[in-house]
Amino acid sequence: MMINLFRVLSYLEGISYILLLFIGTPLKYFGGNDILVKLLGMPHGLLFIAYIIMAFYIKSQFNWSTKDFALILLASIIPFGTFMVDKKYLKSVKS
Repeated sequence: MMINLFRVLSYLEGISYILLLFIGTPLKYFGGNDILVKLLGMPHGLLFIAYIIMAFYIKSQFNWSTKDFALILLASIIPFGTFMVDKKYLKSVKS
């Protein structure tokens, strides 16, 4: 159950980051329109915090090594990183 929640959370965090980074930010700085940054900023921030907290919460449950856990946390600040986490660490786990 928790792994499914973390998977959904990681997808939402990844999508919000990509939208903010590749659509919202260019529109703000090149188009002079900051509406998407304003709309996506707070939800992305909350999803980011929830992703980090949830990763700490389920770390021991899945016996991630320190290196794997560091990569899972780092993935939250790399574009498309949370999708790689899902593929490598979460998809093979039985819920």
